[in-house]
Amino acid sequence: MSYKIAIASGKGGTGKTTVSLLLFQMLQHCFSEAVSLVDCDVEEPNGALFLKEKKTIKKETAYQSIPEIDLERCTFCKKCVSYCEFNAITMVSSVKMAEVNESLCHSCGACFYACNAGALTEKQVPIGLLSCYDTEIGSFYEGRLKVGSVMQTRLIGELQSFSNEEEGVILYDAPPGTSCPVVETIHDVDYVVLVAEPTIFGLHDLKLMVALVKELSLPCGVIINKSDWGNAPVEAYLQEQDIEVIGKIPYSKSFAQGYASGDLLASLPDNIKEGLEDIAEHLKHKRVEQ
Repeated sequence: MSYKIAIASGKGGTGKTTVSLLLFQMLQHCFSEAVSLVDCDVEEPNGALFLKEKKTIKKETAYQSIPEIDLERCTFCKKCVSYCEFNAITMVSSVKMAEVNESLCHSCGACFYACNAGALTEKQVPIGLLSCYDTEIGSFYEGRLKVGSVMQTRLIGELQSFSNEEEGVILYDAPPGTSCPVVETIHDVDYVVLVAEPTIFGLHDLKLMVALVKELSLPCGVIINKSDWGNAPVEAYLQEQDIEVIGKIPYSKSFAQGYASGDLLASLPDNIKEGLEDIAEHLKHKRVEQ
């Protein structure tokens, strides 16, 4: 049985992907089972940039089913238009024009239910690419949204299905923010790790993420990144909300330089390594409690 952990944050730039990659490496030494990482930030996937040795295991194009309207059979009754909650269908009966906007369609099937004329068929439209790599650390999955597509949430769902064969511990590197793609990423995980910075802006966005996690009734803990920066009362807020701090990662100039050069995993300063070991042990106990 797999154990799913999402790493998320209320905003970009808090170090969410950095933490995801570090835990991907660190948890290999802490768990007796395989650990895999899934990059769910499909609009800007960058986890693979830091994995130097990787071999492609499989690639797969993800598709979306889009309705097509047969103008010869269509009666232009506009029932499909009224049933579409996403305003994806345009119809002008007077000139016998009808078309589906692919960027608005959510493939819900309501138009097929509405149409009594049998004027609708389906076509498959590519929305992105799914990839699986064997790396020096473990299995790594990535979704890459097709340029121009707005189907981030759908592609994330396809990516999670694509990686469902994995056993053991699965880490999901969530997109930033609190919007639908984040909800799709975290909604059925076993535990959510929130990454926050101890600044006023960091506290503001942490509150948004905490509200979302509580709405979904998911257990969570917080990692405070750059813990020796800022003076926002993050810990006081977490204590008030009865949310545990599972670890702190101090700022390190040399570590930041390694990140900038793409050598994120090459060498860790001792103070960061110690913090990560504590976090890994904490997550191990969570796994045992499952």
